[in-house]
Amino acid sequence: MSPPQSPPPRHTLSIVNAPSDFIRNYIDSTTDVSDALATAREDAQEFGLHVPDSITGQLLTTLAGVSRAHGAIAVTPAASVVGLHLLAGLGEKGILTCIDPEPEHQKRAKKAFRDAGYGSSRIRFLPSRPLDVMGRLARGQYQVIFGEVAPLDLRAFIDASLPLLASGGVLVLPGALLDGTVADSTRKDRETVAAREADDYVRNLDEVVVCRLPLGGGTTLITKL
Repeated sequence: MSPPQSPPPRHTLSIVNAPSDFIRNYIDSTTDVSDALATAREDAQEFGLHVPDSITGQLLTTLAGVSRAHGAIAVTPAASVVGLHLLAGLGEKGILTCIDPEPEHQKRAKKAFRDAGYGSSRIRFLPSRPLDVMGRLARGQYQVIFGEVAPLDLRAFIDASLPLLASGGVLVLPGALLDGTVADSTRKDRETVAAREADDYVRNLDEVVVCRLPLGGGTTLITKL
């Protein structure tokens, strides 16, 4: 009798062409995703929303965890996905604030959080334009702020966010480098110029540490000292 066949591996790898692609693919293929997060990702993508990849999501969870965050802000239409990553790193009493003017986005986020088992007391929703409401939030009380904002609003959003961060808090700006187009000096459109100027502005700020990563279209992290 032939020996029993081993079950197929749980994770599979796709064909990749570069070492960095192989590493990313390996991480993606070996990362467990909860049913609630998988559903939230599918729902957001069906709705045409940009969602962070799994590596960026893990970074958000890590940032919330290592900062012992008790307050986080998600400014993004895909608050369901971003919020689940942040909530996974927040302490048991941590509060997530979601800011988005679209009621439908918030409705979907509420369902995702409920399906994941988070009580309504852990999340608050502000149905407003971010720059209209952030000035009314408590200063120095947040450990992580995630902001998916248009290039033209980047500098104003940075200025509105930094006062809200506690010392050691991190502002996360996904896509701030526009997939690298900020490096193309021939690009003179308003969005690219605004992103380039915001990058210059960030790198010259005092009392912060700036880290730029090749994730999510070029993600900028600004840590308040």
